[in-house]
Amino acid sequence: MTLDDFKPLDLHDKGVFMEYLEQDPPQASEFTFTNFFIWRHHHRPLWKAWQDCILVVLHPEGETPMGLAPFGPGDKEKAFNRAAEVLQGATQTVQMCRVAESFLHQYVDPDRYTWVLDRDHCDYVYETKDLIHLSGKRYHRKKNHLNRFIKSYAFEYQPLDQDLVECVLDMQAAWCALRECREKPDLLSEDHAVFEALTSFEELDYQGGGIVMEGKVEAFSIGEKLNTDTAVIHVEKANPDIPGLYAAINQQFCRHAWLPMTYVNREQDLGIEGLRKAKESYLPHHMVNKYRVTIRS
Repeated sequence: MTLDDFKPLDLHDKGVFMEYLEQDPPQASEFTFTNFFIWRHHHRPLWKAWQDCILVVLHPEGETPMGLAPFGPGDKEKAFNRAAEVLQGATQTVQMCRVAESFLHQYVDPDRYTWVLDRDHCDYVYETKDLIHLSGKRYHRKKNHLNRFIKSYAFEYQPLDQDLVECVLDMQAAWCALRECREKPDLLSEDHAVFEALTSFEELDYQGGGIVMEGKVEAFSIGEKLNTDTAVIHVEKANPDIPGLYAAINQQFCRHAWLPMTYVNREQDLGIEGLRKAKESYLPHHMVNKYRVTIRS
């Protein structure tokens, strides 16, 4: 097997990805078909089904290809080694990225590989009830912030449907203009991912919700079930000129969409100081630690 045997991801691949992920529910936020699909223009994923596992290689423009941990009901240790061999044959180096700690300890041979924590890509996981109720002294400031918004503004939470998608696209365009996305590659890639998610709303298996104020969508969020007890939030945006709106969409989306779930995974902070501070301020229940893995020299 070589990298030439792998194929680019498209929407028609959803069925096989969903089948394998249902048999091997993930912990890390990257491992949903929605996430793979909406970010495909940035990460340029290639994939191949091999012995009851799916192997995925990310190949961003101008970067060395990186493998992800295989998933599926097959022999994941064997599949991991096979993916590493493919990368070594293609690039003379091996870099497996976003490897969750639970996978690492079960399937990665410490005599063959070495690894380092990738803190910027570790996921923040919260108890759903904490994000909904903000109870107790430790959430006192958060609860006050949310209550001020509720008392100050008239708003309506609406679950995302096809009619609301166009309004959310308008809001995203306004958000991007405010943040000058066209001048910032990371925000431009994110804008593309949001566009892909919204324009493929009927084909992808995620839920969304928006906060409508005076007839306009001023905040929205999208997410989906990650495993049996955890939802994952892929996107959350709000008008930064409205105090408390980010707190409101966080709380409202969890309350309306994810009440049956024990946990909510709010993905990583990418090493962005302000984002890290915001995610830490909600006091995560635990982190999904991820590692970069290479072959021992």
